[in-house]
Amino acid sequence: MYSRIIRNDISKSKLITLTTMIFVAAAAMLVSLAVILVVNLSGAIDTLMKRAETPHFMQMHSGEINTDRLTAFAEQHGNVDEFQVLEFVNMDGARIILGDNSLTHNVQDNGFSMQSDKFDYLLDLDGNVIHVSDGELYVPIHYMRDNTTKVGEKARISGKEFTVAGFLRDSQMNSTLSSSKRFLVSSHDYAVIQNLGTTEYLIEFRLKDLSALGAFETDYASAGLEANGPVITYPLFKTINAISDGMMIGVILLVSVLVVAIALMCIRFTLLAKIEDDYRQIGVMKAMGMRISDMKRMYLAKYAVIAAAGSILGFALSLVFKGMLLENIRLYMGESEHSSSALLYGIIGILLVFLAMMAYVNGVLRRFRKISAAEAIRFGNSQGHTAGAKHLRLSRNRLLNTNVVLGIQDVLARKRLYATMLTVLVISAFIMIVPHNLYSTISSKGFIQYMGIGNYDMRMDIQQTDNISEKAAEVLEKMTSDSAISQYAVLATKSFKVKTLEGTEENIKIELGDHSIFPIAYSQGKAPAAEDEIALSSLNADELGIGVGETMTVVVKGKEKILTVSGIYSDITNGGKTAKAVFPDQSADTMWYVICAELSDPSLINSMVSEYASKFNYAKVSDIDKYIAQTFGSTISAVHKASYAAILVAIMITVLVTLLFMKMLVAKDRYSIGVMKVLGFTSSDIRAQYVTRSVFVLLLGMVLGILLANTLGEMLAGVVISMFGASTFHFAVNPLSAYLLSPLMMIGSVLIATIIGTSGMGHIKISENIKG
Repeated sequence: MYSRIIRNDISKSKLITLTTMIFVAAAAMLVSLAVILVVNLSGAIDTLMKRAETPHFMQMHSGEINTDRLTAFAEQHGNVDEFQVLEFVNMDGARIILGDNSLTHNVQDNGFSMQSDKFDYLLDLDGNVIHVSDGELYVPIHYMRDNTTKVGEKARISGKEFTVAGFLRDSQMNSTLSSSKRFLVSSHDYAVIQNLGTTEYLIEFRLKDLSALGAFETDYASAGLEANGPVITYPLFKTINAISDGMMIGVILLVSVLVVAIALMCIRFTLLAKIEDDYRQIGVMKAMGMRISDMKRMYLAKYAVIAAAGSILGFALSLVFKGMLLENIRLYMGESEHSSSALLYGIIGILLVFLAMMAYVNGVLRRFRKISAAEAIRFGNSQGHTAGAKHLRLSRNRLLNTNVVLGIQDVLARKRLYATMLTVLVISAFIMIVPHNLYSTISSKGFIQYMGIGNYDMRMDIQQTDNISEKAAEVLEKMTSDSAISQYAVLATKSFKVKTLEGTEENIKIELGDHSIFPIAYSQGKAPAAEDEIALSSLNADELGIGVGETMTVVVKGKEKILTVSGIYSDITNGGKTAKAVFPDQSADTMWYVICAELSDPSLINSMVSEYASKFNYAKVSDIDKYIAQTFGSTISAVHKASYAAILVAIMITVLVTLLFMKMLVAKDRYSIGVMKVLGFTSSDIRAQYVTRSVFVLLLGMVLGILLANTLGEMLAGVVISMFGASTFHFAVNPLSAYLLSPLMMIGSVLIATIIGTSGMGHIKISENIKG
């Protein structure tokens, strides 16, 4: 019996059934994809780091090194399982030519190393440890992704020719957010090129108990060992590897939740429309004494079929698209050990969606209890109440058209009915506006201020060189007399000891200089202005357990100096653990200088970068726009495409849902339409009333959607951006697209859908719908 009822219902409402199934399939597909991607990403990262044996603690160091002292520390420390020091030869990008492409303008710190004997292995694309031969060069996978070179091409490193033998996965430096990239050469070739660059040391430890990592960091700092460079730990390596694909998964999860909500709204629309169509039959069945549970079972059976078909279709579609979305994960991290279980978790996710939909349908069907058998048999539809719109009277109206007033009055009178459509339109506006606002923000020049970097035109990094202070002075002398530079700032990073709350000492890197010239964004507080103030990166503040207004003790010139925390900021540089202050210091050695400059004419940036790079070959000179493009370019491009896709999705949702709602409304209002026709209203008059209802609800939805996008949307986008290390975030809104073009597109979509959805009013016969 159920199968016959289901077939008959579906054959009578093919379009509505198909639309509902599409939404269910979309919801199931997105949920399944999100689950599959999460399982594969976490599994792939674990597999990569397990095969590579990633260090738990790594101290990068430039300058002289005492390996005997480091070895003694490792042997005496009870938590050290393995220890090694790897060499990494940094080389200027102009000396590296891959095929026909030079890395002159590349912002990465490119260097060369040998394969490790103990751990921290560099892997090939099959996940195996690479054994490199003389004359071969293995290139970071980043340069395969951007088509810089191919296998078999020739490469020239400071004049020495190599053959690109393959590409490598580096569990430390795969991500574009990592500022360094390692090339792999043989030990013989390394000895040849070793003196052609500057040597940096990677001091690496693997621990017996990873949970005691914090205590180990403190012990290392207290021992006064080599620390002329950033410290990066195992959890940070994991986070950096997950960021790019994690952002994509985060967006899919957000959209999947919204699409599930919209699918439920669509089911509500179609179910209410079906109940209106069957109103008289429901009354007859109740009058005959049929149990409500039996009536509900007939409707549940139909929607179980639709939900099951949509879920199966959604899972099939997720299998089709997962390969494309997993491509980047597989390229950078390799295959996951959990790939087989990912499908099982995807099925579980879809099953939860199915159960949620059936529970929702069951909840909507509870309204059977409120249906009066006598009223249903007499009128053939539900009789709505019009309380709540008494303040809108035709007799008092002198400004608006009668049909407009009646349309608005109906919305105000039946608020609960229109609340569902309003909710969907708010979600559609949210989906349309938030991704575009996110794109506008991360593509704006000011976005870099959330990353701990000021807003300037040119940046010069001086590090890993002798007489560093004298060389910085040479650059400053040139900039002072250069009329093309409007202002500049010199920031010197030095290492100091800081007293922790437990009384132990740790190393802290403090950037000294005037931080007011090119300010960054602070999540709390402000930049340091006085000599007794300091600003901390969010990672440092969390680790030290210090907030704004609290004090900390830093050892300067052998004496304790009390500093007040003036602000907390986000930082993606140097492992995210930095600090900023303005106090003068001549005691500690400078680790590196960053010299920032703003040009009088920004169009001269290319010539200025070339001029300063050729004049000061010991400095790394970068165009800050190119820095942003190379660091965040792929993410910006992905979000840009996602913003356009979101607009198309929002328009599709708006059209389909408005169409379903109008069909449901026309079915529900057959009696009212018949009465209006008797009173002399034409079909165009009645259609104008429905258009007014749609546009009125849409305008409310757009206003609420914009408010929600700029509050909740900004908060959710902030969660995504926090993956970059930014703890503070505000939208940079493009008002033309957000507040004009987006509403116009939605208004056009609603008008078209309303006209199509109300086209069946002309077939409503007066005699069949106003019988008393």
